[in-house]
Amino acid sequence: MNYLPNEFLKEFNKKALQVIEKEKFSQWVGKVSKINGLMIEASIPGATIGELCNIITDSGDNRIAEIVGFRDDVSLLLLLGAGGGLHQGSKVYPTGKMLKIPVGWSMLGRIVDSLGRPLDNKPLEYIDEWRGIDNDPPEAYGRPRIDTIFATGVKTIDSLLTLGVGQRVGLFAGSGVGKSTLMGMIARCSDSEVNIIALVGERGREVQDFIEQSLGEEGLKKSIVVIATSDQPPMFRLKCLYTATTMAEFFRDQGKKVLLMVDSVTRTAMAGREVGLSVGEPPTMKGYTPSVFALLPRLLERAGYSEKGSITAIYSTLVDGDDFNEPIADAVRGILDGHIVLSRAIAAKNHFPAIDVLASVSRLFPELANQEHQKAAGDIRNMMALYKNSEDLITIGAYTGGDRNLDRAINLNEKINDFLKQDIYSCFDIKHTVEELEKLSAL
Repeated sequence: MNYLPNEFLKEFNKKALQVIEKEKFSQWVGKVSKINGLMIEASIPGATIGELCNIITDSGDNRIAEIVGFRDDVSLLLLLGAGGGLHQGSKVYPTGKMLKIPVGWSMLGRIVDSLGRPLDNKPLEYIDEWRGIDNDPPEAYGRPRIDTIFATGVKTIDSLLTLGVGQRVGLFAGSGVGKSTLMGMIARCSDSEVNIIALVGERGREVQDFIEQSLGEEGLKKSIVVIATSDQPPMFRLKCLYTATTMAEFFRDQGKKVLLMVDSVTRTAMAGREVGLSVGEPPTMKGYTPSVFALLPRLLERAGYSEKGSITAIYSTLVDGDDFNEPIADAVRGILDGHIVLSRAIAAKNHFPAIDVLASVSRLFPELANQEHQKAAGDIRNMMALYKNSEDLITIGAYTGGDRNLDRAINLNEKINDFLKQDIYSCFDIKHTVEELEKLSAL
């Protein structure tokens, strides 16, 4: 048997190693085998959940999709954008990467989409870092206690529903009751250093209205607005809240006082329902899949107070048919540290903000307000409750007087309403607001 010379073998091995080090071996390439509604099926060996894939159309356009599940040896993908041009046999290239977004100071004052891409067609000046969007909430043990008041500039909230730095609260309302306007007011008037605002499933027309009217130029300067409109795919809408929360975490880690505002959690849950049903999850209450009720606490718990900084979060919840006990509203209310309810009946009286004080609560109010503040707030709430319980009798003239407390409630009713009303473009200092409340209680 002839053997190769040792010198030849050494030279061969040397060149082989050089080739191995330099050569980029071809990746697995899959093909679309089936398109069923929102779901794309493709055989991609070695794929992982959450991995991004590029699907190439015949015209060379790239469609981004994410792997959301498996069925036997078939990968299930959902598009993060338009799917025009895809067909059975389209090539699928797995990237081996999860979705990451750009975060940084240059993004302040900008409007971006769910992937962190600017929507004003202007490049980002610089990017501090790229972050994955599916992060774990901070550990429950070791979180600092919330003991500092977060001033919103809205009299009703600061006086009777005082919030704390790092608190998470829900804003519950039906459609057209003024929640977007109220959120814009808080973004402008609060003492936050950075605002992250997520508009999930909004109508295209309302986006510009919110930015120009509700938020305004001053509010936009310290804000990043993340947008996913109602016409975009469910995966794209679902990612909007993840992206906004990740951006808020970046600024919190820089030691900033961050305000995260989301409009709305309900539309995020609806997008999650569409994704879950496409994958084959069983529907439960009102068609929502089990994964929706699993993602809500995981997402909402990411906000809060930490040793580095804080994320004070306001999550609007669009109640279906003004039913405040529908599944998503009920689940969100159980997770958060308070809820602010907007009433259609109060809005119909041209009262803004249309906050139903008696149906709302801040769970941290007793820990944040001093004794004088608590006493005055309790007295005003008692007067409001007493008047509401007897309002029908008062309106028809059946009550003629005699009850000292009810007589006081009637005398104070108009003054209380005047105190709680606020112009859309007015901001009030919390110290002055509490002093007004205490003077009103002393009447």
